[in-house]
Amino acid sequence: MDSFEWLKGYIMGSGLYQVDFTKADRPRTWKYSARYYIDIVKQNGFPAGEDELPLYGHFRDDMMWSTATASYQIEGAWRADGKGLSIWDTFAHTPLRVSNDDTGDVACDSYHKPDEDVRMLQNLGVGFYRFSISWSRVLPDGTTAHVNEPGLRYYEYLVDALLQAGIKPLITLFHWDLPQALQDVGGWENDTIVERFTQYADLMFSRLGHKVKHWITINEPYIFTNIGHGYGAAAPGTCTTPPTGRLRKGSSPSRSTRTGLPRNPHKQEDYDAANRYVEFQLGWFAHPIFVGDYSELMKTTIRNRSLAGGLPKSRLPEFTPEQIQRINGTHDFFGFNHYTTKLAFPLSYGNLQHYDADRGTGTVVDRAWLDSGSGWLKVTPFGFRRILKFIKENYGNPPIIVTENGVSQRQMDLNDTLRQHYYTEYINQALKAYLLDGVDIRGYTAWSLMDNLEWATGFAEQFGLYFVNRSDPKLTRTPKVSVQTFSTIIRCNGFPDPKSGHECLKPQPEGTTTQTGTTITAAPHAVLNFLGLDLTAEDAKVGLNTTFALLVVMCAAALGAGIGFFVARRR
Repeated sequence: MDSFEWLKGYIMGSGLYQVDFTKADRPRTWKYSARYYIDIVKQNGFPAGEDELPLYGHFRDDMMWSTATASYQIEGAWRADGKGLSIWDTFAHTPLRVSNDDTGDVACDSYHKPDEDVRMLQNLGVGFYRFSISWSRVLPDGTTAHVNEPGLRYYEYLVDALLQAGIKPLITLFHWDLPQALQDVGGWENDTIVERFTQYADLMFSRLGHKVKHWITINEPYIFTNIGHGYGAAAPGTCTTPPTGRLRKGSSPSRSTRTGLPRNPHKQEDYDAANRYVEFQLGWFAHPIFVGDYSELMKTTIRNRSLAGGLPKSRLPEFTPEQIQRINGTHDFFGFNHYTTKLAFPLSYGNLQHYDADRGTGTVVDRAWLDSGSGWLKVTPFGFRRILKFIKENYGNPPIIVTENGVSQRQMDLNDTLRQHYYTEYINQALKAYLLDGVDIRGYTAWSLMDNLEWATGFAEQFGLYFVNRSDPKLTRTPKVSVQTFSTIIRCNGFPDPKSGHECLKPQPEGTTTQTGTTITAAPHAVLNFLGLDLTAEDAKVGLNTTFALLVVMCAAALGAGIGFFVARRR
């Protein structure tokens, strides 16, 4: 228990029980660490729990295995062939908006490398490829007044190349790069955006719909509304109230959330905070589409806080009965982006009237969780299964396609052990959700196919299965070891018991036919361009170390010569 800590007195508590020294009877209250220690004693150590133990089994036979990219992050060619400006072009060209002043002007140059992109997908063995259309590439001013045919031909060519390779396109219509011309007249805050988006979608359906059967309307509306318009940390970089809008039936939006768990599982207020965290992020967009209206929690919380702040009505717009009828059920599947988990606790903002104050939740992470290349992303596979089960229980067990899941690293390492671990553990948790919890998982998408422009953090955070060598003018792509990891999971359609000796666990020789019906070639050796020479990664490392050593010797020699010259002059 807490006690007299020598020179520290009573200000430092080291006990498993907290002692209230302000009261005469010195009451004791157990801390969470006490319960943790009790579990250690009962278990006589640290046996692996259900979350840590792997599950062997398979996904459904028609599981959709995919990887993903977004137009602004990979295409480049920002002014090529009549493309108009997007809000991300403008945002990235504004000083201090993007780390290192990186831009997507060239990015991975995928606009000029569609065949290479398709070959990379073939080597992975995926059956689907999720990519997005650059709205301003096909409609430079955002309207159908002028259709940019060269831009459309790029996507038509890509779709044909994918289908020829046995890979089905999964197209996102809007992945945050709104045409700047539309932003100039209010963007998503102008009601005319509904008609503009409808016309844009109709154009893409008319040109590609006979070949593309899987569509996503909007990627992560939480990000471009709250982060882009609320905090101003993403394009368009404004601070306004996030809008609401209409979604068309025939496709689904892709929602994003971080799993919210209670910071202290023995405190009801932390459970309530975790529930608010999820409801105000995932439920904000999922509830209207799957239930017909905002959740009662959101409506009641925002209404009460608005009235307490002196406003005449709730700041949360109300749906009319006609809108509810139109919106409810406008989905074909639940598109879900997920990366990490947070520990939630209640946090009061007083009478401040904004989103964070309404949510009333703070978050922390467990310092024992593995880090990644992104400050916000900790490796927490156990949270993935929990949030998938939450979707099942709250939204009628809809068909779920995981439309993004992945991890970043900052140092170039082709043997990306963290990413290999991440995909193995997260996909295994998805298998548990499917087999043990009955979650209707139809597909899984790895983010991302290749290292690319990671929005406001620039090129520093690398999520790719393929390394893109930005020091090489050719922007060569090299597979990381995680390509083998993900390919094996796809080939096995899950996780067969290693003791079974299943054929899918054996390395695939060159010329093997994959699930897509295509023939893969062996992944090339990692070749990097170093000082104009094509070297393997190991040779490049040796060359770099040698160059550095020579540089140190040269600097020391120059310093010695300088000192000698100075001494000689003084004599």
